[in-house]
Amino acid sequence: MLSRKLNFARKSTRFLAAGIATIVIGAGTFGIVTAASSGGSTAAASVPAATAGGGTRPADFSASGSGGGGSNARSGPAAGGSIGEVSSTSTSGFTLLTPTGGEVTIKETSSTKYETGTTAASKSAVSEGKTVRVLGTDDNTTITATKIIVGPPTPNSKTASQVATFNRGAADTSKTVGQIPGSYKQGTGTILSGTTANRATEAALLAYPGGVVDRVVKLSNGDYEVHNIGVNWPHHIFVNDDFKVIGAND
Repeated sequence: MLSRKLNFARKSTRFLAAGIATIVIGAGTFGIVTAASSGGSTAAASVPAATAGGGTRPADFSASGSGGGGSNARSGPAAGGSIGEVSSTSTSGFTLLTPTGGEVTIKETSSTKYETGTTAASKSAVSEGKTVRVLGTDDNTTITATKIIVGPPTPNSKTASQVATFNRGAADTSKTVGQIPGSYKQGTGTILSGTTANRATEAALLAYPGGVVDRVVKLSNGDYEVHNIGVNWPHHIFVNDDFKVIGAND
């Protein structure tokens, strides 16, 4: 496994170096912006009246909980995803190795949909060594996949290089980049599901690959906080209602 991780780390360097500032996926455009976000609303399926607390940061990549200060107030598994390389497969799913070396268990079901780029595909499209983007329901570092996209666009190299790899016992990186919505208050907001959560997750993963998105929260001004675990930074990625990443912090 060590040799595989080292090999994937070398691949990740090439994978990230080829990034572009704005990434187009199907009908959505994902990029990094620094201007103030608009306050418009976006239709979404929401999980009723759950708060989105930051939680305690995990002792390791697979521990429960995430984020900074306070109790973890999310009610259970929520929409999320991850991006990385397929390291092993089984009849029920596969193991995904993230660009920062974390392992994520992916469960496939009869309802899982597959794409290669934007073209419909079958389960056979997923094989060892392939780079995939996984969307679904996350429960810590296990994702029950609703959609798996094989060969997704390359992450943004400028922002991807800022991701701090998780190291056991290391202090969390404390910094803020870009714009943090004025309405953001940790522990508040509406946890989302459905298409809106998926689009915000994709935007965050392509800007800051390496971790696992375990929930998406809609803020009062219409922006989104995408909660990221499995890395030392960033734990909170902010996406506006045009699905562009506008900022990140710990």
